[in-house]
Amino acid sequence: MPTDLLLIDDSLTDLRLLMDMASGLQLRCSVAFDGKKGYQQAVLQKPSLILLDVHMPGIDGFATCRLLKANPATFATPVIFLTAANGLDERLKGFALGAVDYIGKPFHEAEVLARIGVHVRLSQKGAEAAETSPVDHDIRAAPQYAVLVRAAKDILNARIADPPSLEDLARLLGSNRRQINEAFQACCGQPTFGWLREERLRRAHHLVCSTDTPISQIGEHLGYSAPANFTRAFNDRFGFSPRDLRRNIWVARQCARQEAE
Repeated sequence: MPTDLLLIDDSLTDLRLLMDMASGLQLRCSVAFDGKKGYQQAVLQKPSLILLDVHMPGIDGFATCRLLKANPATFATPVIFLTAANGLDERLKGFALGAVDYIGKPFHEAEVLARIGVHVRLSQKGAEAAETSPVDHDIRAAPQYAVLVRAAKDILNARIADPPSLEDLARLLGSNRRQINEAFQACCGQPTFGWLREERLRRAHHLVCSTDTPISQIGEHLGYSAPANFTRAFNDRFGFSPRDLRRNIWVARQCARQEAE
């Protein structure tokens, strides 16, 4: 059966050339002219390989890749960036987002064909392995809001000490402020930065309980500008200070050790 190849690019010239090349490999192609439509087609069509441009109207290629990698239905689909955005920083960003390859424009036809061939074969092997693995259909059928929230959480968790503004977060995901907050409200029951505050304090509680890291360092690691701010936020959330919590844990462990002896 022909292998599906999804081409996401706003250049008609490049799309025609890529389709001609793919036909020589007996690959069945579909095309999308922007990131939003490309993402939607990927979810519906489950292609074996995606070739993705970076600079496109609306959602750019990086935002599209974030959404693809945040959706369990498309997470494993290999993505190759094929783009004129060919600087080192852009290449590193593409790989950091989960791309399997990065090809600069203008490209050499033989090189593109060779790389497509390699990743198509790898994708086929992965699909064969996946057929023998259990599939969580509820997760695969995750609504669009859940995918958006998952992608946003990945960004916020990676930058928890210095998170982007809501406007910048929306830009990174090819969305807007209202939709991001609606998504968090629907999936988490609170707005975006309400979830972030709760996540910081959840991590803080875990670190206070399970490590000997100084309290001030934990607060700084999680983005609190001063130890007093961290202590106040922790106390408001849990009803005691991080120092009191750690002291009580130490006392409880000492008592348990003495009883065991």
